[in-house]
Amino acid sequence: MAFEGLSDRLQATMQKIKGKGKVTEADIKAMMREVRLALLEADVNFKVV
Repeated sequence: MAFEGLSDRLQATMQKIKGKGKVTEADIKAMMREVRLALLEADVNFKVV
């Protein structure tokens, strides 16, 4: 299912940030990149992403 894969990817992305003591701008940019890729792989229209 597309939504299961999307959910898994989003959870994995959040887990990467969760363990950090301090989140930097670079961390946020990397997280947003992962979210965009996950949405595109789940066939969300690129205009929405």
